[in-house]
Amino acid sequence: MGKAPAIIGVCSVILLAMVVAVVVGVTRSRSGRNEGGGELEASKKAVQTICQPTDYKEACEKSLAGSNTTDPKELIKAGCQAAIHEIEKVIKNSDTIQDVAKDPMSRQALEDCKELMGYAINDLMKSINQLGAFDARRLDEYIENLKIWVGGSITYQQTCLDGFVNVSTEAGEKMRKLLNTSQMLTRNGLAMVCEIPKLIRDLNFPGLTGAGGTTRKLLAKDGFPSWVSFRQRMLLQQNSSQMKPNVVVAKDGSGKYNSINQALKEVPMKNGSPFVIQIKAGVYNERVLVDSYMTNVVLIGDGPTKTIITGSLSYTVDTTTFATATVAITGAKFMAKDIGFENTAGAIKHQAVALRVESDQAIFYNCQMDGYQDTLYSHSQRQFFRDCTISGTIDFIFGDSAAVYQNCKIIVRKPLENQQCVVTAQERSVPNMASGFVLQNCIINGAQDYLPVKARSKTYLGRPWQKFSRTIIMQSQLEDIIAPEGWMPWNGSFALDTLWYAEFNNRGPGADQTNRVKWKGIQKITAAQAQQFTAGVFILGGDWIPKSGVPYIAGMIPGL
Repeated sequence: MGKAPAIIGVCSVILLAMVVAVVVGVTRSRSGRNEGGGELEASKKAVQTICQPTDYKEACEKSLAGSNTTDPKELIKAGCQAAIHEIEKVIKNSDTIQDVAKDPMSRQALEDCKELMGYAINDLMKSINQLGAFDARRLDEYIENLKIWVGGSITYQQTCLDGFVNVSTEAGEKMRKLLNTSQMLTRNGLAMVCEIPKLIRDLNFPGLTGAGGTTRKLLAKDGFPSWVSFRQRMLLQQNSSQMKPNVVVAKDGSGKYNSINQALKEVPMKNGSPFVIQIKAGVYNERVLVDSYMTNVVLIGDGPTKTIITGSLSYTVDTTTFATATVAITGAKFMAKDIGFENTAGAIKHQAVALRVESDQAIFYNCQMDGYQDTLYSHSQRQFFRDCTISGTIDFIFGDSAAVYQNCKIIVRKPLENQQCVVTAQERSVPNMASGFVLQNCIINGAQDYLPVKARSKTYLGRPWQKFSRTIIMQSQLEDIIAPEGWMPWNGSFALDTLWYAEFNNRGPGADQTNRVKWKGIQKITAAQAQQFTAGVFILGGDWIPKSGVPYIAGMIPGL
């Protein structure tokens, strides 16, 4: 289980810069002082204020030094230029690692890092584009988006470094040093974003007093989340047979193409409306990448056991876990309906990803993800899975996204003889990141081949991949395959005090918490706390009640 220098953190100062710049301007106007070194002093104070809540203040102030302005757009420009410069410097210097990355795995890890750095740059530009025109009424939305994007950039950086685990020590250490500054800037940025509501409340600034919750509008008038476009809503409300695709893929020759990758070449650059690809029944043995410029892609199959995308890559001496994915989704606002994703490498091949998702605001409805270890890589950003079936053995739902799995079937398969099974491995590495896994009204049970060995190979709800791992299991049916301890440690006492795991209103024989582990990080939450992890709040999803399509429940499910 390892994206590149997440420099978006520098640019996320821009929201706070906007507030500070306005406040500084108001203060100067009221005092009537605007002469001599006033501009320089005001700029210095603005930068100091921006950097105050960060862990690495010196790095923060250095990155914004020389801006000599309190103008929000100028501060945005300075911050983004610093971020882009840092990314480009890391990319350029990464060539020096090539000299010491002599083994195949190190070379693959280096290639992964370059790809991940590209994602970081894309997210940086996305932040700039959205925040170019500041609207106080949308402040909550801006903050939530930036929390996700900055947090995702931290994940990308960690993924880059993870690729060097168990390989060339020299290559890994060189990359760690190259990423040191970007790590600091990214974490600083997340701290700044999280402090914006508090700063506004403290300043009691007119027009922004609702920040931090009261200005947020979770639902559109029709009950859908605001980030789902009108045409997307119409698509989701229709049966697959009623949808008019942009292109059809079919193995039997009845479509325009017999390959999914061929069809994806037709997706327009930075596509602004849903591009629907119908994939007729068949087994498609190909590695599929929905690239970052392929936005608003919709894949519609004939059913998760009829339309299957398959592969068999696994972690080897020249393939990282990141690179094993049969299907990788990077373009934002992706949707998949009635499709199966699988990796057939088997338990003996260990890490082997069927589906990797770093698409923001991604939706999977009535899909199936089958594998063994590391089946579903919920890598980053916001994701929603409804009525899906996910099968595997070890850490088979893993990553660092903010993801809600609603009404899903979680199926444990038979592992190797010496293995225990673990459903989740959530990766949150910084405490104020907005990521986490939420399993709501799911069923966790064993496959037919697993049930005879359940006493020998126990199943655990999760284990902490990183220090602040966060997973919530609520309103779900837990069968008797769940070990009484509930949760498994990763490595000795690692993260046991800092993780955040909770169970709320679950049912079934595996839901008995009498003999659960007593780690400090295990939470006992109330209904009000559980509500904060529902789809409408945690991923700003909203409440869908379509006549057909994706039934999406925003809050707690009544009667459970």
